[in-house]
Amino acid sequence: MVQGSGLAATFIAHAKVRFAPPVDTATLERLLGRAWETSRAQWPAVALPAEPFVTHLAERLPEAGPHSPIEPLLEQLSLAELYLACACVRGIASAIELFERNYLAMLPGLLRGPKQSDAMMDEVCQLARVKLLVHTPEGGPKLAEYTGRGALLSWVRVTAVRIAIKLRAVEKPAPEQDADTLFAALPAPGVDAELDLIKRRHQTDFRQSVREAFSVLSADERHVLRLYFVDQLSMYELAALFRVNQSTVSRWLKTARQAIYEETQRRLQARLGLSHRDFKSFLAVLDSQLELGLSQLLKEEDGPKQG
Repeated sequence: MVQGSGLAATFIAHAKVRFAPPVDTATLERLLGRAWETSRAQWPAVALPAEPFVTHLAERLPEAGPHSPIEPLLEQLSLAELYLACACVRGIASAIELFERNYLAMLPGLLRGPKQSDAMMDEVCQLARVKLLVHTPEGGPKLAEYTGRGALLSWVRVTAVRIAIKLRAVEKPAPEQDADTLFAALPAPGVDAELDLIKRRHQTDFRQSVREAFSVLSADERHVLRLYFVDQLSMYELAALFRVNQSTVSRWLKTARQAIYEETQRRLQARLGLSHRDFKSFLAVLDSQLELGLSQLLKEEDGPKQG
């Protein structure tokens, strides 16, 4: 039995096509009910009510004239896959599990090529999962853009290919380049005369110490920093990607920052040959610069970034 009633009215209210009256609402009601039941039968573990499915369907109906018959329009769509996509967008766990198993799991085989490293493939698949499935403060998951025209797996593959192209176009920086990016994020000289003097006198030593400090981070720590700073994933997205709480992501970033900070201090002291007293005086000025720069780099905050 079809859940609820008024599917025809819901469909007409949300369709981009404005159908000219009279519309045979009884026939349309049966047509939509059958579309929902047939789609649901393809994914019996996914409990998506009829009304949100019909709303989702109507909003993605192919453009047509007001006198176009509705049934041929529906026949152009992959209704069962649109049903699954709608359920995923609504956050239904069983649908997301099926989408990951039947679509995202296929990506490595579809994308792999002689020039694709395993690390690149892993990152593409991770980013595809986030972009397709995760709600963020900036907007809903990209899977909401699937219109049902064409196979869902092909659509997912195109999305992942675009991500891969973007990653190749902006090749991942080497650790030295990452460190240079970090150094560049520090406040520009000129705001404070003493800071300006330190940066001019010790710029080479300072830059080298930051680079060396960055290189001692673990691969996982560098990966999180790149996703956050280079790929600009928010804490909200990183939490979804790694399936942890945002507080865990915040702790990872703080730990990495503190490691860079302390290692930079240690290496600067050894490089400049300062006594403990002189070094303590030096750091009294340097601390504010390094701390502010690293905080700026990681955009440390209590919650997710706002758009």
